[in-house]
Amino acid sequence: MDWFAAVDIYCERTGPEFWSEPLNALSNLSFILAALWGWIEARKRGRTDLMTTILIVLAALIGIGSFLFHTFANAWSSLADVIPIWTFVALFVLVAIRRIGGVRPGRIGIGLAIVAGLVAILFAFGGDGSGSQTSTAPAATVEAHDHTAPANSLLNGSEQYLPAVLALLAFAALSHRTGHPIAPWIAAATGTFMISLTLRTLDMHLCEIWPLGTHFIWHILNGLMIALLFQGLIRSPIAKPG
Repeated sequence: MDWFAAVDIYCERTGPEFWSEPLNALSNLSFILAALWGWIEARKRGRTDLMTTILIVLAALIGIGSFLFHTFANAWSSLADVIPIWTFVALFVLVAIRRIGGVRPGRIGIGLAIVAGLVAILFAFGGDGSGSQTSTAPAATVEAHDHTAPANSLLNGSEQYLPAVLALLAFAALSHRTGHPIAPWIAAATGTFMISLTLRTLDMHLCEIWPLGTHFIWHILNGLMIALLFQGLIRSPIAKPG
């Protein structure tokens, strides 16, 4: 695999230049702001435990990794984008199961294994956190760029986020059923993610009528989603082990 092979899978990119995706790159500031707000609130409420701190750091790394991918736009920067995203998802699932559901650590391990398995399956079928599919899509190279060409798939790679959708829906249902104080935060985060995922899916399909694409809005809304998750997690009491 050529780690420096150019990748062009977003509507905004028109060439191999570093700043060919300015909106997609700069919109990653939303993740940094989400992390900063989370850290401020965590310190204010005395909730700077190890897991919360790691989640906040990972949120900032999502912004940095995605910035690298939308500027360098190659295979190695795709990994810088992917790894923080899925590490955050897996760890948040762990923490949420423990704090919202009061599930004991042994059962959490089983849940984490399931999440890891789903992610592994998605990677095996060519999906990654950025939707690049660089190893199998010749149209992904900058040299082959054409805004009139169809997207890599009908869903534009968004199917890889199915585990995240299922996790959010499960946590929304669980917190609502138990009357946990985090419920409105999870519901708002879930709604935000559904909108952002729709916009991510539409990005390449709308190039002809909207050359800037919609991927940068995916970043902004996902930053908001993470901020909502942090605020709910930090402001809510921890459930007792059941």
